[in-house]
Formats: sequence, structure tokens, C-alpha cells
Amino acid sequence: MKKRLLPILFLGICSHAFAQDTYVNTQTTTASNTSGGKTQAKEVGQRFLDAFLDKKKHPRSIDTSAAGEPFAQYDLTWLNGNDRRHETPFATKYFTPIVMVDVNYTASLAHPIDNTVIGSTALARNNEVEVSLASLGGEFNYRNVRAKIQLQLGTRSTVVPRNDASWNRGGYNLNTAYRYFSEAYAGYHFNKMHGINVDAGIFMSYVGLFSYYNCENWTYQPSFTSDNTPWFFNGVRIQLFPTRNLKQEIWIINGWQTYGKFNSMPGLGSQTTWSPKEYIRVVSNNYFGADVANNPKCFRFHSDNSFLVRFYNRPESKGVSRSAISVTGDLGFQTGGGLGGFGAGINPGKQSNFLCWMAYHNLWFDKNHFSWCIGGGMMHNPGRYLVLYPSGDADPNINPATGTTIGTHPYSANPGDPFDAWDMSTSLSWMPNDFFTFTIQAVHRESAQPYFAGHGGVTSPDGYNGTPIPTGWTPDLVKHETRFIAAMMVRF
Repeated sequence: MKKRLLPILFLGICSHAFAQDTYVNTQTTTASNTSGGKTQAKEVGQRFLDAFLDKKKHPRSIDTSAAGEPFAQYDLTWLNGNDRRHETPFATKYFTPIVMVDVNYTASLAHPIDNTVIGSTALARNNEVEVSLASLGGEFNYRNVRAKIQLQLGTRSTVVPRNDASWNRGGYNLNTAYRYFSEAYAGYHFNKMHGINVDAGIFMSYVGLFSYYNCENWTYQPSFTSDNTPWFFNGVRIQLFPTRNLKQEIWIINGWQTYGKFNSMPGLGSQTTWSPKEYIRVVSNNYFGADVANNPKCFRFHSDNSFLVRFYNRPESKGVSRSAISVTGDLGFQTGGGLGGFGAGINPGKQSNFLCWMAYHNLWFDKNHFSWCIGGGMMHNPGRYLVLYPSGDADPNINPATGTTIGTHPYSANPGDPFDAWDMSTSLSWMPNDFFTFTIQAVHRESAQPYFAGHGGVTSPDGYNGTPIPTGWTPDLVKHETRFIAAMMVRF
């Protein structure tokens, strides 16, 4: 028995040396009470281990005290676009590691010969196993100093940066310098109100409700409202928590999902998040900036607003255990510098605006281990300034080496060019625990103008880069697509 007690007693002595005032039970025990001494020694050792792992985060607890951390009084794992884990198993007192792997397989009924997906940031390749995201990093906290570094590899490190042309301005190739960060910021926490955070660097936007990390979402391929609005910002973020159920963010950023700036004016924005009850969430994001290259007199405004409600919650039920809906609506426009927003006072052919909405219903089963999600939305975007441009020979982005478009048959994105589309999807997810998700999804999307990849693809006649483009060949863009997706996601 003495040999068995030695490690436990040693652990207790160590805990006394490092944290006398907190963890040691100073009550003496008599030699005759061996059983009680063994129990106390185990408790001392466990307290030391809890302090090292910071058990305030492992597992997460519901903090109902009036002075607690904002939103910690709620279980928010039901929210779309939010971390669904109830515990962070490897968290220490000063560092919380984050590891995510997202692998998918998607098949389009059009079977494009070049295996290229058009109009998605979650997907890139058809009929292939695709590592969408392999991410490693974590959050640091020490004496009010905070930082987060989240590295990313996979197709997302190519698919998302290609939608930003700001790196073409000036030197140092920002899309290469930054593409392997999904988040990278440093900051400081002020103990005022219920907390104030000031961060600078690359951070997530949550414009369009869905999270950049698909393991946090109800479904895999989101509707246009989410996929065609910013995933990240680069700049300064100020988070204010006036109360425990209200957050106000202020952004001073380089631009609308840009690494650099198109003009001299920075982008300005805000986010208001309000949860009066655990089962209600209201989010409003608003942005103002100048995001048209060489057109500093053209200003962009965008408002993104979401409402979520969980109207059924029986977490221990083996049948239906939870049910929730989310509704999101967006309105935006570009005006000035020759563009007329919604067309007032100028040639209607120069319209440049954005109207979009999406709605989802998620139903959980078997103690929240399974879920079924159904939803969809619509997008109206004359001027096409928020359309995810096709790639390959249809790519309208500028090649900085030649000063011409990348594609020889570029997709038109002139002021007033119409774009109207809608989508619907349904998905089933299996979540055996907090760290693993397997999702299958069926998605149908249509547009009034040719946009999605048809069987001929968008690269070349045989689907390969480098193949000469003969006279008469054009990228095969079609008005609709139906696809199926299977995704396996792990998060620690």
C-alpha cells in the first residue's frame, strides 16, 4: 500500500509547493485513518491535475453567476456556426490547442471532365477525395495577453484567397504570405464592463452566419448568403461586452475579405450579438468601405442579419432531442464612381447591389447524436461583385504577369450584369461524440444565367491545363447543378 501511496503523496507535496493557498488541504490526518488519508491524497493530486489542465474549460460548465464570463451562462452548442463541443480535452491554463481535419468527396451529376467545382468555397474538386482543411493551432492567454494562431492547409488555402485581388497592388505577394493562416491575431483583454478585447490581425467575420470551419455548422455546403460573403477580415477588432448576453464588435479593416487595401480608405464595420435567452440568438453585421480597385469614389455598404431560435430541447431523449431554425437576410450595394447601387438617378444598367436570404431547420435525434438539416436560399446580385468567379479558362481575375484575364473566355462581371440564383439542400449528420462528424448532403442549385460547371468543364477540351484551346471551344457553363457530398470532420 505504501508503494501505491508514494506517487499520490508526491503529487500532493508538489501541489503544496506550487499553490499552497489554493489546493492543499491543511487538515492533518491520523495514522489510524489510513483510508481517509488515501482519499484526501487522491483529492489533492486531482486538484493539482485540474489546476494544470484548467478544468474551468475541461469540461465546460454553465456559469450562472452574475459576474461570470459573457454567454457562459448558456449552453450554445446548438447554434449554427458555433463550436458544438462540451469540453476541450487538451486545454491547459494558458494554452488551448485546436486541431481540425475536414475531408470531403463530392459528385456532380454533370460529371465535369476537369473535376472542377464552380461556385463554392467548401468544395473544389469533383469525384475525388479532397482534403478541404487541415488546421493546427490554438489560443494563448496569460495575464490578459491573448493571441490566436490557426494554420491551414488543404484546398481552402487556395479556393478562398483566389477571391481576393487586393494582393495585386504593390509587392510582397500577400496571397502567398497569408494564405496558410485562417486566423492569426494578437490582443489584450481589459477587465472593464464584462470584458473588452482588442485584437489585431486576421480573424473570422461570421458575416453570413455560417462558420468558416464546417465542423461547427449544421450542414456542409452553405447557401449563397454565407458562401458569397466574407469568411475573414484583416485588421483591428474591438469586442465590447456591456452585459453577459450582449457583444458589440467594431472593425477597422483593410477591406471586404482582403489581405490588402484596394484604395486608401479602410473598411469599417460592426457586429452586434444578442442572446436574451439560451434558446435565442440575434446577430447583425454591417460594413462600409471602398472595395473596387482604382475607384476610390465607389463605396460599398452591406448589412447581414440573422435570427436563430431553438424551440425544442430534450437532450436525453432517444427520439427527437432538439430542434432549431435559422433565418438570415442580407442587403448591400455599391454606389459612386459610375455605379448606381439600386439604379436610382443613373442608368439602370449600372446597377450594383446584393439581395439575399437563406433559412435552415435542424432536427436532432438520439441524444443529439444524429441530425437532419433542410434549407436553402436565393441571391440577386446585379454587377456580380459578390459572385464566386468560375476558374480555369472562364476565370476573369487578372494575371499580374500579363495584365490580362487569366481565362481566355472570362466570365463577365461588368456593372449591371445580372446574377440570380437559388439553392436547396438536405443533409444527415452523425455525431457519436463532440469531436467527430460525418455528414452526407444533397444540394441542388440553379441560376438564371449560365454559371455552374457542365460536363465539358472550364479548363480545356480534355480537362487538363496546358492543352491548347482550339477556335470555337468555350468553357461549359450551365444553369443548374445537382451534387452529393460526403464529409468526415474531426476537431479537438
